[in-house]
Amino acid sequence: MLIFCAPVVVLGLIYLLGASIPVPVLGRSYVVRIDLPEAGQQLDLPEVQGPQDKTRPLVVIDAGHGGADPGAVGPGYQEKRIVLGLAKALRDRLLEEGGVRVAMTRDDDSFVVLAERVAIARELGADLFVSIHADSAGEQADVRGASIYTLSEEANSQAAARFAQRENGADIINGLDLSGQDEAVEAILVELSQRQTANQSDSFASLIVREGQGRLTFHPQPRRKASLAVLRAPDVPAILYEAGFISNPEEAQRLASAEGRENFAATMASAIRIFLARNAARP
Repeated sequence: MLIFCAPVVVLGLIYLLGASIPVPVLGRSYVVRIDLPEAGQQLDLPEVQGPQDKTRPLVVIDAGHGGADPGAVGPGYQEKRIVLGLAKALRDRLLEEGGVRVAMTRDDDSFVVLAERVAIARELGADLFVSIHADSAGEQADVRGASIYTLSEEANSQAAARFAQRENGADIINGLDLSGQDEAVEAILVELSQRQTANQSDSFASLIVREGQGRLTFHPQPRRKASLAVLRAPDVPAILYEAGFISNPEEAQRLASAEGRENFAATMASAIRIFLARNAARP
């Protein structure tokens, strides 16, 4: 019995004497610490490039991760670097073809929190939000192919309810002035807007698959639904594009190559222009 009580007695004496026990640091170095912006801090909006005419459609391109957050990691490759290269290629393609304004949530190796990425698109009044990522299958090096995520129906309703509650009737969604509405009506209006936005997002995702045939390698199931934070804006059509698996050395090398970036940019730019033209034609 005394043997079992001894550790407790020793700890009690140490506490009474005000001493401290050194804690080993082994295993704690893996923690990644990222400085987050303070609540209420003004949003730092990126430069909008392209035509000065604000009636021209605006596409916000979001390169995932960045800074201290590398994202998925493969042999010799980091997601944050690959997707930034793809994002810049798409930006350059859209600006070269003209007629479309473009902004990037990040154009260097900096970190942007998820909420700010979506907020940038809404604050700028974007017509489309494209978030670019890459995946990893761990030790399954043969897994390959791109996939496109849009917001799930369940997440649509949940996000609409949260948004209506947070905004508290002080916002305009898809041209609808919510101010002065009671909470029930406001939630319904936001959800209707979210459904419209979700339908537009799905339409754009289908265009990417269609335009990418013969140019891009898609996963056997390229269309996915998920509750992802960057897809939850109720008034900005949005997709998250998983460019491929950087755990696959061959695919990672292709995504990081000039040819891979060009194929991606050509496909995405074509889908974007068709999408924007269709929306402009709607009454």
